[in-house]
This record gives sequence, structure tokens and C-alpha cells, in this order.
Amino acid sequence: MAEKKYLVEPKKRFSSRVENYIKYRPSYPLEMIDFLKEERFLAEDTIIADIGSGTGILTMLFLDNGNQVYGIEPNKDMRGAAENNLQDYTNFSSLEGSAESTGLKENSINLIIAGQAFHWFDVEEAKREFKRILKPDGNVALIWNHRGKTGSDFDRNYENFILKYGTDYKEVRKNEKNVDLFFNYQKETFYNFQELNFTSFKGRVLSSSYIPLADNPVFPEMLLELEDLFNKHQRNGIIRIEYDTELYLGKVE
Repeated sequence: MAEKKYLVEPKKRFSSRVENYIKYRPSYPLEMIDFLKEERFLAEDTIIADIGSGTGILTMLFLDNGNQVYGIEPNKDMRGAAENNLQDYTNFSSLEGSAESTGLKENSINLIIAGQAFHWFDVEEAKREFKRILKPDGNVALIWNHRGKTGSDFDRNYENFILKYGTDYKEVRKNEKNVDLFFNYQKETFYNFQELNFTSFKGRVLSSSYIPLADNPVFPEMLLELEDLFNKHQRNGIIRIEYDTELYLGKVE
């Protein structure tokens, strides 16, 4: 597999974004949980490993369903945030680990989930590790919130903003395509959205790993352009970001 080249090493790049990530990243639609239950991929006794669990946004949905969930996260700051946010859940276990080395026992997991994290994985090593920890009938669910392609002026202008300032945005998106090399899957899509004022819109943008932070010389210019973007498209002080929540579901053979 070709080496991925990022400006910041993947397991460290979210350390300075934890607060914005907790406050402003979108969750995932409950319809996705309902689908997994209806299709018999998920029951209350399903044991789950959330790989690249971050601050626990996706983890919480499955904890609320009553599942035992192991959150596997290599970044200390993100993992600490999840441990704090989810401390009241007795069915949550936090582990330092990665997709390539989870620290979980062999044949111990019914369902592996990954929300927004797969593009950081080494495909071959992760595949080998997933096979090791999954039970024989186990499944994998890879999940992304992608901005919906509505064709609106806001969507086009927002995408142009990201392309202009995103340091390795194209590289990150390109590596999502490795899902085709990972397993045979069925794909389902669910509608999702956020309604944001300027403070939360700015926080949502700054939570993305490819967006410059305050130590970057372009930061002041970028914030001015972001404010202009918001002001142009806001209605009553709010903008709506629409997402396609994409679920890739299958078995690792």
C-alpha cells in the first residue's frame, strides 16, 4: 500500500481540536441505529468495538442502545475527553489502541464500528486486526457524515473555502476510497443536519483536522472570509449544514 502523506501525523492531529470536536461535530441519525436493529446487525447483547472512537460521539449512540462498547483511540487527548464524557456509562470501556493494534482479545467482538476514522487506517493491517478480533459471524460498519451535495450557493462557496484553506483536505478525502479495497459492503445513506450560529459554525470548521489554527499566518484572513461566508448565507443568524450519513456495512473476508 502506498504511504499516506499528511502534514500532521494522524494519531496526533486532533490534539489541539478536542474542545471544538466535542462541542461542534455532528452526531449521527438515530435512523441508522434503527436500520441496524431491523436488519439484525445490532441487538442489545451485541459487543462493539468503536475504532478511532475519538471523543465518543458515535460510541454514545450504541451505549444508549445498551451495548457493551470498547472505545479504541490512539490520541490521548481525544481518549481522555471520551472517558470524561462517558464516565456515567458502565457499559463503556476505554482502551489506548489503534485500528492496526486494538489490544482486544481474539474472537471477542460482534460488530466493529468506525465513525469518520477509516481514512486514517492502514488498510491491510487493519483488515488483519479486524479479522482477529471479530467473532466468526461478526460485521463491520464504516460511517461518515459527508456534506450533502445540494448544489446550493452555500455548498459551493463552503467547498471552495475548504479547498482554499484545507491543508491536506484532498488527501484525506482521497483515502476514504480505500473502503473498496477493504471489504464487500452494502451502502445505506441517511439524512442528517446541523443548524449553527456563527460561533458554532466557526467551531465546526476549526474541528476539522485540515483547517489551519491560530498559529498559522493565514488564520486571520481565513476567519474574515469565514465570517463573510456565514453572513452571506445565514437566515435569522443561522445556517444549516446538511449531511449524507453514509453507512458501509459488511464482513471482512
